[in-house]
Amino acid sequence: MGGGMKRSFLFAAGTLIAVAAPASAQQIDAAGYEALRGIDLRLATIGHRLVTANAPLCRDLQPATGAVVHAIDQYDTGSRVAARQVFAFTTTVSIEGVVPDGPAAKAGLLANDGIVAVADRPMPTPADPKATSAATRDAALAIIAAQPVGTPMRWRVSRGGAERTLAVTAPAGCRSSFEVMLGPKMEASSDGRVIQIGVRFFERYTDEQVAAVVAHELAHTILRHRSRLEAAGVKWGLLAEFGRNGRLFRRTEEEADLVGAALMRNAGYDPQVAVQFWRDHGGDVDGGLFRSRTHPSSRARADAIAAEVAKMPADRVTLYRPPLLDTRDQPLS
Repeated sequence: MGGGMKRSFLFAAGTLIAVAAPASAQQIDAAGYEALRGIDLRLATIGHRLVTANAPLCRDLQPATGAVVHAIDQYDTGSRVAARQVFAFTTTVSIEGVVPDGPAAKAGLLANDGIVAVADRPMPTPADPKATSAATRDAALAIIAAQPVGTPMRWRVSRGGAERTLAVTAPAGCRSSFEVMLGPKMEASSDGRVIQIGVRFFERYTDEQVAAVVAHELAHTILRHRSRLEAAGVKWGLLAEFGRNGRLFRRTEEEADLVGAALMRNAGYDPQVAVQFWRDHGGDVDGGLFRSRTHPSSRARADAIAAEVAKMPADRVTLYRPPLLDTRDQPLS
């Protein structure tokens, strides 16, 4: 879905990591970056809760650290002075924030800690310090994501002019990455790897309401909708609206609504919030009268989710496995 500048939160295979994408689309001052840090942490906290609670339902797993990580060369050169003012960047790869009470926080990692090494592997450095690139971030993420789940992970960080080593023991989390899109549109999407959530959601809704949107997109990832749609030979763009294309896209949206409610429930969110969200705010998201044919109406979505929630066990302690998970290897037809 739509463009705009992005800040991405990588839960690479469940590793909660957030990274700020290049700021070349617009210049942001120090106050803007500090505000974005708060939004980043909101999404990071929601995502961490969802991917860890639902790890038993996911096939692709990696450690969920609760550390929000970014690299200086992701920022446009014109914005790096402001980025350094807010995020310090004593090293090329740094911690933007930590999820409250998450593994990184419990280990003592702090926002603006510079990351020197993880598991005794040094953090990468930019090939071209003047270029804006995600390559440094991606290499750092690969190092963190490669570590075993549940095993103490040594993080050597720079803080206050000194280095210290802290051990992070991270549980498993579902593999996914999350991005905040800066732009005017109310958009959310999943391509099977990256989940994109528009910044407007954070401006208008509570975290629990945003969790309903994030859970829906995570459900697309868990159900392998993107790869299954591609295997079915569907067409994106204008052709997505019609015939078999529209029918299959709509089916995946309906399935993600139902599984998303289960993911919310397993993470301790009230799935009824998703029902109420679509009843009260669906027109803000689906376009109302101009709704795409690939998505059910807000009322239909709310009614279907309500019926699904009624089937879920009242006991919130027991993990609920939605029956639709049994279909994730079946071709879409």
